[in-house]
Amino acid sequence: MILGILDAMSTMGPLGGISVIFDLDGTLVDSEPHYYEAGRRTLAEYGVPDFSWADHEAYVGISTQETVADWKRRYGLRATVEELLAVKNRHYLGLARTFARAYPEMRKFVELLAGEGVPVAVASGSSPEAIAAILARTGLDAHLRTVVSADEVARGKPAPDVFLEAARRLGTEPARCVVLEDAAPGAAAAHAAGMRCIAIPYVSGQADAPEFATAELLVRGGQEEFTARAAHDWLRTDGNATRETI
Repeated sequence: MILGILDAMSTMGPLGGISVIFDLDGTLVDSEPHYYEAGRRTLAEYGVPDFSWADHEAYVGISTQETVADWKRRYGLRATVEELLAVKNRHYLGLARTFARAYPEMRKFVELLAGEGVPVAVASGSSPEAIAAILARTGLDAHLRTVVSADEVARGKPAPDVFLEAARRLGTEPARCVVLEDAAPGAAAAHAAGMRCIAIPYVSGQADAPEFATAELLVRGGQEEFTARAAHDWLRTDGNATRETI
């Protein structure tokens, strides 16, 4: 009987068969300042000179395509969404290829999971080109080979599409997936996908947003309080059932 239980457990793989899906911007890498600067430069080219960091914060967690579509409406821009998207991506890629930096504890977490054979993926609102550039620049592409962009699915976050596609590509049921997210729309998307969520708010003032209340683990202090070991221990011991805030 005991041997049968052990055999069943071994077939589940590392961490009880859990797969881990990472958001990219603000979660794995400190790229929001680059997105802000790319947005500021883009809007300045089209006659909007005063785009502020506070303005940018409203778009954290929203796909690039949906962001520029909102700019077109909000600022009455004559350029097409496709043109705005191309200009912003050009500015962003120049910054990402030079300055992209992974959060040290997130790098440790990815390497820890990869070393144990845990299936991992990236699901991001960024373009495929931006994701590839960041992963190559940081070296995370060595471990994160399953990648989904919101450009590849019907709807961006807070819809669950990008996470569900990542689970499909990993060959994992959504209920066996844990998402790491820094933004409220991403936490909402994880919940809608039927996945558990470790939330690490990028904007500390948004930690009390109702979307983060659905996360099973909320790291209120963001990246300053996140550690690879604590996240791994939570996955191993509590990640299947409990909701926590640290």
